[in-house]
Amino acid sequence: MSAQAHKNSENQLDLIHHITDSHSIEIPFSDQVIHLPHLQIGGLDLSITKHLVMMWIVVFLLLVLIPWAVKRRKMIPSGFSTLVEMVLLFIRDEIAIKNMGKEAGRKYLPFLTTIFFFILFCNLLGLIPFMATATGNISVTAALALMAFFMIQFSGIRKHGFANHVKHLIPPGLPFGFVMIPLMAVVETMGVLAKPFALCVRLFANMVAGHVVILSLLGLIFIFKSVLVAPVSVAFALFIYLLEIFVSLLQAYIFTILTALFMGASINPEH
Repeated sequence: MSAQAHKNSENQLDLIHHITDSHSIEIPFSDQVIHLPHLQIGGLDLSITKHLVMMWIVVFLLLVLIPWAVKRRKMIPSGFSTLVEMVLLFIRDEIAIKNMGKEAGRKYLPFLTTIFFFILFCNLLGLIPFMATATGNISVTAALALMAFFMIQFSGIRKHGFANHVKHLIPPGLPFGFVMIPLMAVVETMGVLAKPFALCVRLFANMVAGHVVILSLLGLIFIFKSVLVAPVSVAFALFIYLLEIFVSLLQAYIFTILTALFMGASINPEH
């Protein structure tokens, strides 16, 4: 392998290191790392990873910041409290109630607001230097999608009962019912499973794509080894970085509104 090819290989490994999970956390402005403990029970790997630490940080921030902002609403809201209040009202009126109805919307509002803020904070935390984007991990987005899947089914079963919920999956009045019902059952089951799969892949792909583009643009400086490339690479990387802030908010909104939409369809299948 030539020296240039070896260097490119190292750059690729460095790029992968920044967008994948790991069992260590880098200490800023040093070559030292904090090795996270490994934990394995039977054949199940329950080790603490960098993305898990990021999620713990997000949970801590949510437990501290959101209650603090809500308590300040007793006085004249301002600053962060006003922002949180606006977001909560938007999720309640424009996402929950509009897609699920007034009664169900208020009932499932805590779940929707929690999932929105969790995804948003995970997305934004990954934009801070030396941090990591937990939602860029397919396992994390799969877990979020699985939670959404269970809530979609739970909301329908709670409203109509298990038998009626399953019955609503098959459109009434099918011609040649004895032939079409088994076929539609398979099609509708695939549709039910496709919804959480789409939520999982959409969030994962969008969060990874932005970081790959930013790191690739900055990597051009080292690939071409020219200071002339730096201004263009940094300018484009900065633009993508600012765009990623909007994408972080957008992806949290899309995941939340699609979950509310699917739950609303499960609660009100006739609409």
